[in-house]
Amino acid sequence: MVSFHKFHPKLLDSLKGYTRAMLGRDISAGVTVGVLALPLSMAFAIASGVSPAAGIWTAIIAGFIIAAFGGSLVQIGGPTGAFIPILYGIVVAYGVNNMLAATFMAGIILLMMGLTRMGNLIRFIPISVVIGFTNGIGVVLALSQIKDFFGMGGEALPAEFFARMQALIQLAPTINPYAAGLALATVALKYAWDALGRRYPRAAAVPALLMGLLLGTALGVLLDLPVETIGSRFNGIPQGLPSFSFPLPELSRLGSLLSPAITIALLGAIESLLAARVVDPQVDDKHDPNQELIAQGMANIATPFFGGIAATGAIARTSTNVRAGGRTPVAGIVHALTLLAIVLVAAPLAAWVPIPVLAAIVIVTAVRMGEWHEFVRLKHFSWNYRIVLLATFFLTVLFDLTIAVEIGMLLASLFFIYRMQDLTTAEPLGVTLRPGLLAFELRGSLFFGAVAKLDAQIDPARLEVEVLVLNMRDVLNIDTSGVDWLEGLHKGLSKKGASLVLCALGKQPLSILRRSGFGAEIGVHNLCADIDAALQRGREIQGETE
Repeated sequence: MVSFHKFHPKLLDSLKGYTRAMLGRDISAGVTVGVLALPLSMAFAIASGVSPAAGIWTAIIAGFIIAAFGGSLVQIGGPTGAFIPILYGIVVAYGVNNMLAATFMAGIILLMMGLTRMGNLIRFIPISVVIGFTNGIGVVLALSQIKDFFGMGGEALPAEFFARMQALIQLAPTINPYAAGLALATVALKYAWDALGRRYPRAAAVPALLMGLLLGTALGVLLDLPVETIGSRFNGIPQGLPSFSFPLPELSRLGSLLSPAITIALLGAIESLLAARVVDPQVDDKHDPNQELIAQGMANIATPFFGGIAATGAIARTSTNVRAGGRTPVAGIVHALTLLAIVLVAAPLAAWVPIPVLAAIVIVTAVRMGEWHEFVRLKHFSWNYRIVLLATFFLTVLFDLTIAVEIGMLLASLFFIYRMQDLTTAEPLGVTLRPGLLAFELRGSLFFGAVAKLDAQIDPARLEVEVLVLNMRDVLNIDTSGVDWLEGLHKGLSKKGASLVLCALGKQPLSILRRSGFGAEIGVHNLCADIDAALQRGREIQGETE
């Protein structure tokens, strides 16, 4: 019977003993993060192939739900750059409505993952796979913005890497120097504000990305540069609440949408739980991974009804929230309300924002999200680690995130199996025994990956033995393949009139031998407590056969 997770948001705990001082810090942090989320939400939405309004409403709705119902004290939810390659690919292949349907499906998957307590399983994904696809997404994200960064003309870029690069080469003659100059200026302004903030802490109170947006927009407007804007491409951002619609997929596309929906769900789970795990020590708390997945699922179920895109916990915004003083989910709720106020009051001003400025913000984000130093550190790690990381990275960039994660996990699993079987050994007991009595010490894990190796080391057909003793004191665990190997060994010895004796079995090995029936088959007298008892049992058997 499945045991479901008890629904208990962190907000309920944080409100006990909540003070006015805590409210002040949460409001200050929430407003700061809300302002930072504005340019990112618009930029991520445009890069995903939808309107900037979709990104803002995703940040508002998902941000509120994740804060109010999540399992972390300080998680800030909303659209992130990691989703862009997936969402853009769905939009290009199947259209916006099917992308919304895939997001809804991902929400259901996330909700079920949380309810069935699968939150801790996400930690089983190796760090080499996580770094590989994170860096790969950073490259894909940056490449997706080259067209808007340089103000190129033409249709939307293909989602596939090689087709996209071919299209960019063909569009190179259409580069708009004004757009390129404005985008480069925005990047420079962002890093200049960062440097100013390090020298003058008061300047750091205003996020550098926001200053890049404001100053870049001001340059475009004051110089009257001939560049595309949110107003010219999307007719601005509607000032008011979004319309409600049900994200129904095309039935003929349902099977095709399942794979990207699973990818969205897994990526959302990984990113949100990584974000929560990173900030836990900073706020002296431990997040509830299952409750967090439930909130992520609720958010991704809700946002498509209002035209919103996939959302998850955002590492950069969550870290900013902590640095700004946020300590409870109230800060995340204030962040969502801040964005709502901006939309209801200042939405018309967004029409002036140049598209190259937003492209510059996305590229800066792509550079920041990658752990590029890990490539330099690869020389310090094993070949297994390098192969998994690099394979995941290149497959993410060249082909597809889903394939990359699948192949990365497969390679990591195969290398793990190889390593485990390499650690499984069978060595002769280092003492002199009487003729016909042979003993081996088994170490490691007696599992499917080690069976072939043990077959070569202990072959009953080649052993001249009356009694074979296996000391299993250092065997960590046995799976069904290991039991099957022991049964085969027992039968092979029995055909020669020889016996098998096992000793020093741990709790798990002894339990599976009894449950499988092999314990009864070999006989309780041949399951000994230690090696001395096993050797004595061997001598008794030899005496019985003499």
